[in-house]
Amino acid sequence: MLEHRIKLLYDGECPFCRREAQWLKRRDRAGRLVLEDISALGFDPSRYGLTRQDVAAVLHGVLPDGRVVRGVEAVRQAYQAVGLGWLVAPTRLPGVRGLLDRMYGAFARNRVALGRWFGRRCESGVCGVPKSKE
Repeated sequence: MLEHRIKLLYDGECPFCRREAQWLKRRDRAGRLVLEDISALGFDPSRYGLTRQDVAAVLHGVLPDGRVVRGVEAVRQAYQAVGLGWLVAPTRLPGVRGLLDRMYGAFARNRVALGRWFGRRCESGVCGVPKSKE
């Protein structure tokens, strides 16, 4: 198996995030996508130089060299890793890129409420990263 191309730090308590992560993983025939649920017990964002607030705010991806990508760029990298880069290629165009980045930010901030509008709820009833006992 080839080395992974991206580790996606997704919110398993968010129904949209969980569904998208699972959809991508089913298409990952080469094993290039690794998923890590930020809502799982024992998840430690400091391994990636991040805080709980960072990972709860937007989707993050960790590249093999340790670089961290955020938001739509993490989505682009994940799609590329599973062989669907052509689907997201237009999102790199000038103008489109900035617009989508802003739209994603609005979605990320409101994903819990949006999930409720579509009849979906977080499994625990509260999406987000569990508070640590620091």
